Amino acid sequence: MSFEFDGEKYKEASSHQKEWGKKLISELALKGDEKVLDLGCGDGALATQLAQRVPDGFVLGIDASKGMIDAALKACDRNNLRFELMDINDIDFVNEFNVVFSNATLHWIKDHKRLLANVYRSLKNDGVARLNFAGEGNCSCFFRVVKEVMAESSYAGCFTDFEWPWYMPKVAEYRAVVDEVPFKEARVWGENADKYFPNVEAMVKWVEQPSLVPFLVCVGKKHRVSFRDAVVERMIDETVQADGTCFETFRRINMFARK
Repeated sequence: MSFEFDGEKYKEASSHQKEWGKKLISELALKGDEKVLDLGCGDGALATQLAQRVPDGFVLGIDASKGMIDAALKACDRNNLRFELMDINDIDFVNEFNVVFSNATLHWIKDHKRLLANVYRSLKNDGVARLNFAGEGNCSCFFRVVKEVMAESSYAGCFTDFEWPWYMPKVAEYRAVVDEVPFKEARVWGENADKYFPNVEAMVKWVEQPSLVPFLVCVGKKHRVSFRDAVVERMIDETVQADGTCFETFRRINMFARK
């Protein structure tokens, strides 16, 4: 299932995602003429950085959220950059890209066997895939809080058929998935990226966009405000530190592979 996000609000709430993405981009050995696919481009900030790094190449950013693509298109001012509304599960490129890149997105994709097969097919020979997404232990405070609120009598009926929206595997589990794809080189490793939000406001913005989106879809308009408020109040209690910062766990899965 794809979810609809507010791209403009995401811009204000995604400083840590952009920090991780900037680091990933800096690690890429780009010559400047590569064709790059950005899976889950969000508001387009990282795709723009990639396009700057490949002035003689091209970047295609895709996202399943119209709100994200609309935000990306507003800031798109380069001839070598394009954004398209497209579900990552539906990519069907063949030998087209030198680089497939994705940052802080692929935990929204459940079937990674299919995903990695599609990534492999998308790459040209000797092309590389550089992926970073959430792994086991990610967002432990938020998950604990939201599950508690979901179980309350006011909301429990809203989640009868709810499917947990994220795939966050252990490193060893994901390494086994990657090993099934015939990359000539592949590495998988974990990363502790625990973060202190600078203040309560920054933490709440992150809770609202994108973290709460799958849950607010279920509770509907009637309970949306009360559900949001209950989660936010408990998150403040759980995460705020003596200096006013707010702590949350962020654990990442990294993958580098070459076709």
